[in-house]
Amino acid sequence: MASKFGLALTAFKQKGFFRRIPDIIRMAKAIMKKEYKPKYKNIIIPVLVLVYIISPLDIIPDWIPLIGEVDDIALIAMVLPLLMKETERFLEWEKSRHIEDAEIVE
Repeated sequence: MASKFGLALTAFKQKGFFRRIPDIIRMAKAIMKKEYKPKYKNIIIPVLVLVYIISPLDIIPDWIPLIGEVDDIALIAMVLPLLMKETERFLEWEKSRHIEDAEIVE
């Protein structure tokens, strides 16, 4: 059976997560600087799921064949779209901000 890490890695790859990591880091910095205001459910829920997956405590223990890891993968599959949607919102905000900051040359 594949490890929890391997299954999570597969889920991340399928959702295009890895190519968005630099965008997510920029988004986190903008949030911390209070420059960008996200929809908090799109940020808090993925963070809570990440904490759940990393923690040794599980609602369904991983030692139960197949079912033990399915809950983790299901959670990842549910929250990645939230995080990706918020990342897209951030990129749109970033574009609009660059347009506003642009200087008109005549």
